[in-house]
Amino acid sequence: MAQGEVLEFEEYVRTRQDALLRSARRLVPDPVDAQDLLQTALARTYGRWDGIADKTLADAYLRRVMINTRTEWWRARKLEEVPTEQLPDARVEDGSEQRADRALLMDVLKVLAPKQRSVVVLRHWEQMSTEETAAALGMSAGTVKSTLHRALARLRQELESRELDFRALEHGYTGEVKGRERCAA
Repeated sequence: MAQGEVLEFEEYVRTRQDALLRSARRLVPDPVDAQDLLQTALARTYGRWDGIADKTLADAYLRRVMINTRTEWWRARKLEEVPTEQLPDARVEDGSEQRADRALLMDVLKVLAPKQRSVVVLRHWEQMSTEETAAALGMSAGTVKSTLHRALARLRQELESRELDFRALEHGYTGEVKGRERCAA
């Protein structure tokens, strides 16, 4: 590759790397794998850069290389599977942990004032923006932010308190009983 084409490729990578990394992140869930995917695609494209006549299509070319590379990785991973006579114990997801987490969340939300609960639900459950939440509840964006801050602090405090209570129950005592035992001794 000529020196001018090398510089052209380097400039292209410098200006387009963020957009290309976002494309890679959409193809593979792990951020490190996405970076590896992009680097592999760039290395493969570098050798063929002079063959891309219309450089405005370089993004499309690189995305196609990333898709093909991801497919190669997926196929290679499938080939690593080795058949055995005995099947491994399969983990069965029954959803009980998810239901328990949801039940805990619903219970913990009860400690909040109605206004705080509304802000938390709209901002985090419904994923509304601060402005959308403010409009929906008829308050200012600043009030939404401060209410959300206090509500999340209260939720953290409640979860920590419940965690301490749970640990105490696990060990078979409460702080009050343990304190009385010390006084009696």
